Amino acid sequence: MGQTASIGWVIALAVLAANLPFVSQRLFGVLALRQPKSLAVRLAELLVWYFVVGGLGMLLEQRLGQIAPQGWEFYVVTGSLFATLAFPGFVWRYLVRRSS
Repeated sequence: MGQTASIGWVIALAVLAANLPFVSQRLFGVLALRQPKSLAVRLAELLVWYFVVGGLGMLLEQRLGQIAPQGWEFYVVTGSLFATLAFPGFVWRYLVRRSS
């Protein structure tokens, strides 16, 4: 897999993983819970997905060559980007009115 394809796959996976906590009532999309997920559980799940996607990105980068060293700024920017990618799922879960 080339570099361009790797980048595309990581971005697509990031979009899916960022929205999964808000779209699914299951924990990590797999485990059924007895009670509905709270916002705190959804945010914790979002953080776990951030590290999973980041780990996959590092794995793909390592397969293409040497991993570039990153400072704290990189993680702040990618965390902000991941939170921005989660915005459509957040809006759908908490801000869209549903008729009863």
